[in-house]
Amino acid sequence: MFYVRTVKTVSLSTAVQVIRYQNRDRIIVKHIGSAHNPEELRSLKQTAHEWINQATKQQNLFPAKRKEVLTLIPINKLCNLGFRYSFAYETIHNLFELFQLNQLGNQLFLDLVMMRIIQPASKIESLKLLSEFFGIKHQRADFYRGIRGMVSLKDIVEKKMVVFAKKQFAFDFSIVFYDVTTLYFETFSDDEDTEKEKGLRKKGFSKDNKAKQPQIVIAVVVTSEGFPVFYDIFEGNVFEGNTFIPSITKFKKTYEVKDFTVVADAAMISLSNIQSLAANNLSYIVGGRIANLKFEQIKEINKRLSGVDGNSMQIETERGILVCDFSLNRYQKDKREMEQQIQKATYLIKNPSKAKRSKFLTSTEKTGYLLNMELIEKTKLLLGIRGYYTNLINKTNEVIIAHYHNLWHVEQVFRIAKNDLAMRPIYHFKRQTIEAHILICFAALGVCKYMEIKTGKSTKAIIKILKKTTDARLLNTITNKEIIIRSQLSDESQQLLKTLSLSH
Repeated sequence: MFYVRTVKTVSLSTAVQVIRYQNRDRIIVKHIGSAHNPEELRSLKQTAHEWINQATKQQNLFPAKRKEVLTLIPINKLCNLGFRYSFAYETIHNLFELFQLNQLGNQLFLDLVMMRIIQPASKIESLKLLSEFFGIKHQRADFYRGIRGMVSLKDIVEKKMVVFAKKQFAFDFSIVFYDVTTLYFETFSDDEDTEKEKGLRKKGFSKDNKAKQPQIVIAVVVTSEGFPVFYDIFEGNVFEGNTFIPSITKFKKTYEVKDFTVVADAAMISLSNIQSLAANNLSYIVGGRIANLKFEQIKEINKRLSGVDGNSMQIETERGILVCDFSLNRYQKDKREMEQQIQKATYLIKNPSKAKRSKFLTSTEKTGYLLNMELIEKTKLLLGIRGYYTNLINKTNEVIIAHYHNLWHVEQVFRIAKNDLAMRPIYHFKRQTIEAHILICFAALGVCKYMEIKTGKSTKAIIKILKKTTDARLLNTITNKEIIIRSQLSDESQQLLKTLSLSH
């Protein structure tokens, strides 16, 4: 049995000790500390009882009713263990519950998504940061076994994103926005094709100017708010226009949508794609490269718009209705860029030894370098004019143009993925781990986009706010018990939680 003993010291303070008796001899097991007033004495006695309970599991025969007692611990009995960002973890985890991602039953996956949001790093480094930031430990062996199995979660994660979009943004499939980007790898070797499957990492057109390195093509579908609901992965040498129909029809089939309107940029337009959209009962608004029209058609468009800001018109083409509009701001920008290109071409004509490719430069063996006057004339006619192909016959020009201008939401999603989430470069080399990496980033992207839509703040700004609330870790060396002291929540943090519909 252990007992709490108090004894007066030479300095007139009261020493508190834990003792036991053996063969009628008193043995001091632990010196708790010295009290100089009644309050300190009560606190040290409480600490002594806690030490006995923890060290020996010894319970009092007649336990006193529990009271909230502030235990005073001498500073020299405390050890600073550092701090953690548990508040940030709790907040993001609450968002996972809002998304119902906690129902996936895969904590490793959720923790990797967590780190992708809070501080993107390699998967192995993420495991270290999980331990350092939150005290969460995953064995490396569990990671290697678990990451391949994450690929099977793709359909479930996407469907949860769709359900969330319906609930939070009233998403009804009536209109979606589509675009693609490329992600490069830190290697210079392509994957070889096998009998079972095509190699995934291939050299092709790179939107990151990494044409010498293999890459993959990522297609994404977002709502009108820019919230991601679907993605697809293609080999790096696939032309982006060839991703359009496979992705959109897969999305339509998955959710059994009878018809909807898809908005995409000019790279997706081709006669075969238009025919496929019509065959699948899909409406579309796609950017039009009107410079490819016949010269007479371009002159007609220029004449009908008359250089009046906000003017719009329609003409019938084999690719559907072509809506064109004129913007004075766009005209000034286009004119400035054209003049710079002409100036560059003129300089190269005068200095043929420095000749490089230029938009308005042409050459023949007889005449050498000349200005392409035909192209200059066509470009002048199209200054300030943009075109959009559609098969929506019951929508006004203004509605069609407004929908197309919302395509910037997809571009913003790609910026978040590449910058805030450090989605590329990719260091994995096996198909399953590459697909798992993309899935982790997609789930993180959904959470980040929701936070940005609700708060109007960037992901980096939100994480900075969350990290301001820290948990100090102190070790009571008497009881060997860790004490957590959380810093006070700022008004900014409380407002953030309220805006995100989270409680604390």
